Amino acid sequence: MVRQTKENAELTRQRIIDAAREVFLSRGVSRTSMELIAAQAGVTRGAIYWHFSNKTELFSALREQVLLPLIDRMDDSLLVVNNDDPLGQIGKFLSGTIDVLNESSDTRQTFEIMMVKCEYVEELTAVLEQTLCNCERISKKIEQLYERAKSKGQLKSTDSPSILAMDTHLFFSGLMHLWVKDIDNKHYRKQALDLINNHINLRRK
Repeated sequence: MVRQTKENAELTRQRIIDAAREVFLSRGVSRTSMELIAAQAGVTRGAIYWHFSNKTELFSALREQVLLPLIDRMDDSLLVVNNDDPLGQIGKFLSGTIDVLNESSDTRQTFEIMMVKCEYVEELTAVLEQTLCNCERISKKIEQLYERAKSKGQLKSTDSPSILAMDTHLFFSGLMHLWVKDIDNKHYRKQALDLINNHINLRRK
């Protein structure tokens, strides 16, 4: 009975997150109220507040569902210590992220919300700081792969892994922003993988 109650609570929590995604996407985060999310989810406001203390906490839960797997995938890349092509690992991670965006509508919509439908002001200022911290974590992980690439002679002796990692992070962040906005698939989406391959190949010695 306790297990069933816990499972039901988790299902309700996920239904609330899914409903929030739909309303955030259509109205934007700032114009979305907890009442609108409750109506979309088919639950009471009290049910939402039982799981989330406020809209910021709910928005953060939505973000974590796409950002944490992204960081986990980066960790998986780092675990392959005997790989002879660290630059290829970086490219595979970036291309894999685009593949996830193509394959998962929930992930795609969440990134659209984060990048297009949200103003990071007032109560969401703290969320912006969390986002920047996650970006820094990913950049540091990419830097470790560039350090391996340099140790294997894939880079020039004058190349700085930290600078290259920051450059890759900025390149990919910009690409993702444009990818998300290219809803009609006329510009950046169909070129994304080629752009990533070119970015990596420019680094090869």
